[in-house]
Amino acid sequence: MSSEKQPNIVFIITDQQRHDTIAAHGFPHMVTPNLDRMAGEGVSFSNMYVTSPSCAPSRASLFTGLCPHTNGVFRNDEKWPQSWVGRLASSGYRCVNVGKMHASPFEESLGFHERHVVENKDRATSRLPFFMDNWDKAIFARGETKPSRRTYRLRDDCRERLGAFTWELPTNLHADVFVADLAIEWLDTYPDTGPFFLQVGLPGPHPPYDPPAEYLEIYKDRDIPMPVRDEAAMARQSEVIKRLRQQHISVDHDAVAHLENPTDAQMQAQRQHYFANVTLIDDQVGKIFEALERRGVLDNTIVIFTSDHGDSLNDHGLNQKWSMYEGSCHIPAMIWSAGCAAPGRVVEDMVSLFDFGPTILESAGTEVPKFMEALSLVPYLAAERHGDRREMAFSEHAGDRILDGTEFMTMIRTPRWKLIYFVEGVGQLFDMEADPQEVNDLWDDESLAETRSGLLMEILNWRLRGSVKTQGWQFGR
Repeated sequence: MSSEKQPNIVFIITDQQRHDTIAAHGFPHMVTPNLDRMAGEGVSFSNMYVTSPSCAPSRASLFTGLCPHTNGVFRNDEKWPQSWVGRLASSGYRCVNVGKMHASPFEESLGFHERHVVENKDRATSRLPFFMDNWDKAIFARGETKPSRRTYRLRDDCRERLGAFTWELPTNLHADVFVADLAIEWLDTYPDTGPFFLQVGLPGPHPPYDPPAEYLEIYKDRDIPMPVRDEAAMARQSEVIKRLRQQHISVDHDAVAHLENPTDAQMQAQRQHYFANVTLIDDQVGKIFEALERRGVLDNTIVIFTSDHGDSLNDHGLNQKWSMYEGSCHIPAMIWSAGCAAPGRVVEDMVSLFDFGPTILESAGTEVPKFMEALSLVPYLAAERHGDRREMAFSEHAGDRILDGTEFMTMIRTPRWKLIYFVEGVGQLFDMEADPQEVNDLWDDESLAETRSGLLMEILNWRLRGSVKTQGWQFGR
C-alpha cells in the first residue's frame, strides 16, 4: 500500500480504566464529552476483556497478539519479547510512543523509532526498579516535588483516604496532562508528511487517584454508583480472593491504603476522585483531536481508545486489579475514523484487548502474522459485519507477588457464563445473565457440574489449539 493511502493511527491507552466510565456507553454518572463523540462517530465494543488483569502482561499480550502463556509475560517486571510495532515501522510508518508502555526494561525500543517514556505515577518503593522518566525530569526542572506514597504518608489522614488525593501542583504537571501535551507537541512539530503510528500511554486513572480540584468539583454533587459489596458473598469468597484483599490492607500499593470496612463516605470520595481523573483524561483526548485537526490529518487518521485493565474500586471488597471480577478485567474500547462506515455501532460480541494488534496491522495494510492468537476487529468497522466472531474470551495471571494466593489463575467468559479457575483446584462461577454483579458464586453448585466441566474443557481446548496456532511466533513466521 502506498504511503498516501496509509492512514495515520493514534492509539490511546489509559491505565486501569473500568468499562463503566464513559457516559455514552450508558453510564450517566460520567462526564466524558470527547469520548462520547468517539462513541457516537465510531464503533464501540461493549464486551472487551483483557488477556491479563495487570499492566505488563496485558500490554505485552496486546503488543504481540499472543496470550501471556505463549509470550511468557505473566507479571510486571518480566522482560517483553518482540512486538508488532516493528512491522509497522518496516512498512513506512513513523512509530512513536509517548507515555506509559510498562515494558521491561522501561526504555526498550520495541520497534518504535521514538519513545518518550512516562511510567507509573507512583514508583516510590524499593519493590520497583529505580527509574527517572520524562515526567520525573519535568517536575525536577520546575523545582517541584512529585507527589507519591512517600509524600502522602506524611499526611495525618493518609490511611483514611483510600488513595484519593487532590493534585496540588500546576495542572500542566499532572501525569495525564503532561503526556498528552508532549504527544501534542510531537504532532505540532514533527515535519515529515508520511504516515505515523502514535501510541499515547496516559498514566491515569491508575492510583493515586489525584485529579486537580476543578475536576473533582464536577463530581461533587453527582449521583455516582457505590461499590458492589455483599457481605455474605464476600464471606464466601475463595481464600485466594480473601488473601488478595489482605495483601492490599497490608501494603499501600500505589499510595492506596486499603481498608477492610471503609465507610460509605470514604468509598464515595474514592470514586469521585477516580471518575474526576477520567474526565481529566477525556479533556486530553479532546486536545489530541484538536492537534490532529490543526495538523490537517484528522480525516486520514484512525483513533483508538482503550485501557490495559480496570479497577475494582472496592467492588467485592477489593482494591485495584489482579482479580477477574468485571471491574478489574472488563474495559472500554472504541475505534474512531472520519469515514466510519458504521457510526454509533455498539458491538456486543466477546472481544479481547490484544485483538487491537492485528486490527492496527490490517488497517495499515501490513501483513498480520499467522501465529497471532488475536483476531482483527476490522470486520466490525464495515457497513455490514463479516468474518469470524469470537465465541468466548480468556484471561490469565500467574506468579504475581501481589496475587500470591494462587500459582495460576485463568478466566473464561462466554455471553452467559464466567468461570475463574485457580490451579490449586478451586474457582468461581457466575451466571452473568442472572447475576451481572457477580454476587452469587455457583462454583460449588452440583446442579451446574456439567456447565463447570464444559467450561474447564474449553480452557483446555484453548490452550491446545493455541499451541499449534503459535508454533512459529519465536521465528516471526
